[in-house]
Amino acid sequence: MAEVLGRSSSVTMIRVRCSFLPCNQWLALKGWIDRVDFGLWILFCDIWRSLIPSVSLRQIQRFRQPLLSVEMSNIPTFPNFEPYGYQVLQELGHNLQGGRQTFLARQLDCQHPEYEPLTDPQCDGRVVIKQFQFAQTTSAWSEFQAHESEVEMLQRLNHPGIPKYLNAFETHDGFCMVQEYKDAKSLAIRRNWEPQSIKSVAIALLDILVYLQDQPVSVIHRDIKPENILVDEALNIYLVDFGFARLGGDNLAASSMVKGTMGFMPPEQLFNRELTNASDLYSLGVTLICLVTGIRSSDIGSLILANYHIRFRELVPPLHRGWINWLEKLVEPNPAHRYSSAREALLALDTLDVRRVPKLKLNHDVINIQASQFGQPLEQEIVLINSIPYTQLSGRWEVVAHPHDPAHISDEHSWIRVSPQYFAQNTLTCRICIDTQWLEPAQTYHRELQLHTNAVEGTTTVPIEIRTAPFPPNLPYRMMAIAALIGLGIG
Repeated sequence: MAEVLGRSSSVTMIRVRCSFLPCNQWLALKGWIDRVDFGLWILFCDIWRSLIPSVSLRQIQRFRQPLLSVEMSNIPTFPNFEPYGYQVLQELGHNLQGGRQTFLARQLDCQHPEYEPLTDPQCDGRVVIKQFQFAQTTSAWSEFQAHESEVEMLQRLNHPGIPKYLNAFETHDGFCMVQEYKDAKSLAIRRNWEPQSIKSVAIALLDILVYLQDQPVSVIHRDIKPENILVDEALNIYLVDFGFARLGGDNLAASSMVKGTMGFMPPEQLFNRELTNASDLYSLGVTLICLVTGIRSSDIGSLILANYHIRFRELVPPLHRGWINWLEKLVEPNPAHRYSSAREALLALDTLDVRRVPKLKLNHDVINIQASQFGQPLEQEIVLINSIPYTQLSGRWEVVAHPHDPAHISDEHSWIRVSPQYFAQNTLTCRICIDTQWLEPAQTYHRELQLHTNAVEGTTTVPIEIRTAPFPPNLPYRMMAIAALIGLGIG
């Protein structure tokens, strides 16, 4: 586009910005501008000298300004990949610190000794070229290893949701990988998502993960995040950037370097422990939370608590909570509490209608339990009912921390337990178990249970009152002990 910078009585200054043009078109444009500039300058001199014959050319020279000036500093400089059969069109992204650049290019219909024809040629098709530059002083060896790993991994895979590996070649200063281009935008671009559209995204990503996990040796991506997911206008989903991907059989906990993106790595990846199929599910869950809440991926850390739980329920509108517990299960800090595989998570999601929300009913709003004997274990049943059809009630129980209780995490308490703690069922009987041997006799204890569900109510608090029994009446323990010793001696 051309933008007018200023006007004077004799000349109009125009700066031409065409940063969208490839480098060869820039040079052609500059040559045309130079010719126009020279012709207009000759015309300008002739008119001025005809009006003021006494003015010399040297005097006119001092007032000369180009009619058109091109800001050549903005000319994009792209590498020349034409000897390898590709013409660079534009830059898609870069990581200068790691020596990586990504370009959109067009495959040329030409033959060259250094150009290896593609296995599936598309003469006029666009492709993506990822370049790793050895010559960059900031380049890290780990980045090159990620490049090599991505090539090796993509050669194994063939799924419509994973852009295909097409080619690879070496240049004088680096290494390039050619991949199928998808006309789609990053999932990190903010937009208004409807619950059903988010569910479609989740199903598509789970389908890709099912494919990866069904390989002879399962593939763990290790870097699922909005920036590595593409979505087109038809909601087709593509998973990219397999630079950190590893086979499940590899010793993924042996490296001293943690690879991934903060906020999206599960705790076991953050602490360099063994990874499983449930590890990618955590990253997927965090990605979906970004869509549900509208939070930027760079700000997701503000939702992560000290115990590594992600607190996002309050940011989700009540009518969009039809699957909130499904999401919470994906991002459980303990991998044993997540779905064990993408297939299991997909089966659970298929049954959910994210546009309808369950409604919770309890048969007890308050729990009162009294012990008849000291140290007696107590039990109380509480029934949960969901009355909304085509929905599934799911959630978990949590014992609210109390200052007089031993320190505990939300999943465990020293003397109160609810079974089952996690559930996904529309009619369910839960059992509250209390171990009173940890409590003082003849006392009343007040505690609270919190029931986190995907119902309209969100979190429901259930107060508990526990009354313990007194000590049994005093007995002649010394006499009984002496009698017992005598009995043993006689025996």
